Amino acid sequence: MHSIALRPARSTVQDEIGPRRPGAIYQNVDGRFEVLALVTVPADAAQLLRRAAARWAVIVRDTLRPDGQPFAVGTVWTDSDYLVRPATDSNLYAPAA
Repeated sequence: MHSIALRPARSTVQDEIGPRRPGAIYQNVDGRFEVLALVTVPADAAQLLRRAAARWAVIVRDTLRPDGQPFAVGTVWTDSDYLVRPATDSNLYAPAA
């Protein structure tokens, strides 16, 4: 009998980002965030996240804080994240600032 080694499915950038597109609002244990921009140029994402390398970054603003300032995140979408408001089609390809 042969044993089969199962490899974990390789996540794609789209899987990692999840439904976070400009205009969407999502929530998790850290807060409720409005997505302002999606950065998919690796060099720009790495610079925003202050890392040596990154494939993408999302610029968000915490809507639960009245003084919430935009900041970049590079955390992968998980089961603990949920969508409060999806992005509208007109915001789907908004340019990153």
